[in-house]
Amino acid sequence: MRTGDYVQTATERPSWVPQDLYPFEDRYLEIDRCTVHYIDEGDGPTLFFLHGNPTWSFLYRNVILELRDSFRCVALDYPGFGLSSASEDYDFTPAAHARVVGAVVAQLDLQNVTLMGQDWGGPIGLEVATRDPDRFAGFIFGNTWAWPLNGIFHFEVFARIMGSSLARVWISNANAFVNVMIPLGTRTHLPADVMRAYREPFAQKERRWPTWRFPRELLASKSYMQDLEARLPLVTDLPTLFVWGGSDFALRKHVELPRFERLFPNHRTVVLPKAKHFFQEDAPADVANAIRDWYDTRSQ
Repeated sequence: MRTGDYVQTATERPSWVPQDLYPFEDRYLEIDRCTVHYIDEGDGPTLFFLHGNPTWSFLYRNVILELRDSFRCVALDYPGFGLSSASEDYDFTPAAHARVVGAVVAQLDLQNVTLMGQDWGGPIGLEVATRDPDRFAGFIFGNTWAWPLNGIFHFEVFARIMGSSLARVWISNANAFVNVMIPLGTRTHLPADVMRAYREPFAQKERRWPTWRFPRELLASKSYMQDLEARLPLVTDLPTLFVWGGSDFALRKHVELPRFERLFPNHRTVVLPKAKHFFQEDAPADVANAIRDWYDTRSQ
């Protein structure tokens, strides 16, 4: 058992998690009255994967299957997502998720970590890295951001619509963030068992609130993002790989990606032209190959 592991034995894996698609050992940590699910697969340099909304570590399954022969692959689910559960007073803000992620990193005593963040995994992971930079050795970013989005037209529109009270009713009644955004964010039609694995964490209406909170926080977390942006110089010299879904309509290869490249000058960029927002679903082998090639070059 690795340092800091706490394996929960009282909870069996739900039937909706397909063993053939997600053939990993479920591990759990108790953090601030939240039960945090994570996987820890393989041996070698540590890759730490952080998801966005409305996904969970399942998003990275095929990338991890490609890489666990050469890397230690750690991926968690934020409280309220995937197989993790939240305390009654957990507020599902990026700041709260970052505190939990930081506690996981500390409890597992992760060192020389290469962080991979997509969607909200970018600002959440960078919050942790800039607070404890000595633990981190590099970054992999895809279709994410690290600065306030206030004042950027299409983010303002999206946040005001999807973070509204009416949208909360829609999301609560129809599990809309999963049922609409995941198909919109992938190039091909996902199989029924894959979509079920994304829907079921939010099968009950009362569990869908976290997927509404994230779009609201695109604007509401302005101070959090301003503080994060100010601390970025603590880590921007680290080697960085950008793996970007080139057909993402939200986080764009011609706008957000160049801004990131300017912030992290020691970078390599791989654009996946046909992949969309959830590029891990669209091109997992290409993602894994990009990581492996970059890491081999970086290690020389």
